[in-house]
Amino acid sequence: MESRYAHLDVLENQSIYILREAYRKFKRLAMLWSIGKDSCVMLWLLRKA
Repeated sequence: MESRYAHLDVLENQSIYILREAYRKFKRLAMLWSIGKDSCVMLWLLRKA
């Protein structure tokens, strides 16, 4: 049975791919962090990448 949230897994994997490609290209990345929900999600994705 396919996960109800399979589309979220796809989006997460795409985001991680983009972050890895950005790091490969630039090495020194920066991220603004406002301590909000969006910033926390970005931090979580960066840690997974």
